[in-house]
Amino acid sequence: MKRIAMAILGGLLIGGLAATHAKLPAPPAKTDAEKKADADKAGAAKAKDAELLDKARDRVVANYKKNKGIAMDAKPMPAKMPAKKK
Repeated sequence: MKRIAMAILGGLLIGGLAATHAKLPAPPAKTDAEKKADADKAGAAKAKDAELLDKARDRVVANYKKNKGIAMDAKPMPAKMPAKKK
C-alpha cells in the first residue's frame, strides 16, 4: 500500500514539474483588420475615460466651491475677553 502511494505521489510530482516547464504555442499573428479593430477599441476606451475624468473633475470643483463658500461665511465667534480688574 505504501509503495502504491509513493508511486502515485512520484508521478504527480513528475507531472507537475513537466507542466511547469511546458511552453504554450505562440498565438497566431493578428491581421491588419484585427489590429485596426483593437486600436479603435483602445481609442474609444481612452476617450470615454477622458470624458469620465472631466466629469469627475467638474464635480470636485463644484463641491469645493460649494463647501469653501460655506466655510468662509461661517466665521467662529471670538472668545470673550475677561474683564480687566481695576
